[in-house]
Amino acid sequence: MADFQIVVADPDDGSTHQFEVDGQDANRFIGRSIGETVDGSAVGLDGYELELTGGSDVSGRPMRGDVKGPGTKAVLLTGGTGYKPTVDGERKRVTVRGAEISDETRQINAKIVARGSDSIESLLGGDDGDAE
Repeated sequence: MADFQIVVADPDDGSTHQFEVDGQDANRFIGRSIGETVDGSAVGLDGYELELTGGSDVSGRPMRGDVKGPGTKAVLLTGGTGYKPTVDGERKRVTVRGAEISDETRQINAKIVARGSDSIESLLGGDDGDAE
C-alpha cells in the first residue's frame, strides 16, 4: 500500500500545506493523472477540490504531464519540468516519471481549484498541516 506526501498550494495567498496520506486515503490518488481533480477530503480539506499539478517518485524523478502512464521513460528535453538548459538550443536525455500516480510516487503536488465553506485554517486546526 502506498503512502504519499501531498503538497497543496493555495493560489490566492501563496501558502502551501503539507500532508502525509496513507491507507485508504492514498488509494484515492492511485491511477489519477496530472491535471485531474480530486476531492480535498482525502487530506482533511472537506468541501475543497484539488487539481493534481505534478510530483516525484521514490528516486526524486519528476512527473511530466506529457509522458503517458506511470512508468519511467528517457525523453529528450529542451527545457521544462526535469531539465533547465544552460545554453540556448541545449538538449539532454533525461529519465522522468509518467503523468499517472502509482505506488512508486512519493510526493504529489496539487493546488486548490474550488473552495469549501470553511477556511483552511479552521479545517486544519493549526497542527494537521505545515504552512510554509
